[in-house]
Amino acid sequence: MYDSKTGKTVGTDILKEDITDFYYTVENINYDAFYQRYRFYVEDGKYLFFHESRERKNDYGPCTENDTTRIGTIELTQDQWAAFFELVKGGSVTARAESAESGGSGPWLYLYWKNDQSKYQQFAFSSYATQQKFEEFCKALVTATGE
Repeated sequence: MYDSKTGKTVGTDILKEDITDFYYTVENINYDAFYQRYRFYVEDGKYLFFHESRERKNDYGPCTENDTTRIGTIELTQDQWAAFFELVKGGSVTARAESAESGGSGPWLYLYWKNDQSKYQQFAFSSYATQQKFEEFCKALVTATGE
């Protein structure tokens, strides 16, 4: 049984082959509004990476599809999927905490895996340094999409 307080650890309780979807989203609705989403997922046995950037320079948000500046999807190699897994490995997944608070910019992180029972997907990196490495990895992949 899952314990929402202690959560599950990626790499121990959640294995690489169990991950089906991972979302990383950050948004600023204040001046110079922006929205960034990274998604790693498995579809038809393929490992995929999706990214979407939206911007409203010198304006307020929230950003809409009309503000999209970059978008793209690439198929990942086994090595790229393994690199993604190494970055989320050691992170924890806990029960989703719905919050009535607004105005935060995120990031909002969700990891889905086989048999997660649709309750336990809120993700936290093992450290801020690892989260920064993840963001750099995603930026490199965005460049690889050529979009």
